[in-house]
Amino acid sequence: METLNVSAPYNFSLPPNFGKRPTDLALSTMLVFLLIIMMFSLGCTMEFSKIKAHFWKPKGVAIALVAQYGIMPLTAFALGKIFRLNNIEALAILICGCSPGGSLSNLFSLAAKGDMNLSIVMTTCFHFFALGMMPLLLYVYSRGIYDGNLKNKVPYGGIVLSLVVVLTPCTLGIFLKSKRPQYARYVIKAGMIIVLLLSVAVTALSVINVGRSILFVMTPHLWATSSLMPFIGFLLGFLLSTLFRLNGQCSRTVSMETGCQNVQLCTAILNVTFSPEVIGPLFFFPLLYMICQYGEGLLLIALFRCYEKIKLSKDKTKMIYTAAATEETTPAALGNGSTPKEECCSSTAYPCLSGLDSGQEIWKAGTVNCGEKVA
Repeated sequence: METLNVSAPYNFSLPPNFGKRPTDLALSTMLVFLLIIMMFSLGCTMEFSKIKAHFWKPKGVAIALVAQYGIMPLTAFALGKIFRLNNIEALAILICGCSPGGSLSNLFSLAAKGDMNLSIVMTTCFHFFALGMMPLLLYVYSRGIYDGNLKNKVPYGGIVLSLVVVLTPCTLGIFLKSKRPQYARYVIKAGMIIVLLLSVAVTALSVINVGRSILFVMTPHLWATSSLMPFIGFLLGFLLSTLFRLNGQCSRTVSMETGCQNVQLCTAILNVTFSPEVIGPLFFFPLLYMICQYGEGLLLIALFRCYEKIKLSKDKTKMIYTAAATEETTPAALGNGSTPKEECCSSTAYPCLSGLDSGQEIWKAGTVNCGEKVA
């Protein structure tokens, strides 16, 4: 197989002073601020005890690591072969596939009602393992595509910085919830509103900043590749976790963590490795991938939410029929004509039937453990 000719000119040029314009600096500042606010808010949903439990029983983390560093690089490599991409295109996609999961997966996990403690643990482990796995995977899969030393282009400083930006505000959020839990829910609501507003501003500024340049990468085969990669990651991550019998909450989390990639690291590697004349418009491929994973992630969240509502409705109907049957078969000799209180056997946050009083169902919202009586 021919290797990448890095001296070959590409008929493409970035906008003047790209990366140093006021809009670039504003965009970078907003992204950092957005990440800090988001991770602090997500930290307010977590607990130290549950995080510790995931480290002591790392089944979910192990499955996510296999999915992230096994499925995604292989998927990127296979798609490059299937669509017969040229070496530059295949390399850009491969770098994206070898990157660790990004912070977007944490936000998606929250929206999909996943396990936030597991999500943050996964993101942390992904970045720690990326220090060794990224150079190894790039070396293995890029052989025959690129004749340079690609594994030395891994931005180790950027990976460590990502860890600091993720862990520091998240730890502060966890500390706030443990010490002042009454304030945590207000922080979460305010934080999510700020994140939403900043996301709209960042999207608008990105469109203005990039302009028409991204149109160069919107070819059919690159659209297909950038659409299939996150879809395969979401799907296989969910199937793999389901196969190993993780609960629905953890399976949704693994799915989100697998399908979402850290496109900022991918962009950094492309920027450090190649000049704009060589990589050409594929410098914007990570942005195209981010658009696809964002759209597919939101669609998947909507499907998860619909499934939860349907399941909740069926469970509620079943409990009503069960309560009615119990009332009909219970002898009236109990004294006041009331039936005994039922036990609620559920470990999810569904409304639970707490008892019957003169034929009236009494529902109590909240999470209860299997076999625990609801007062």
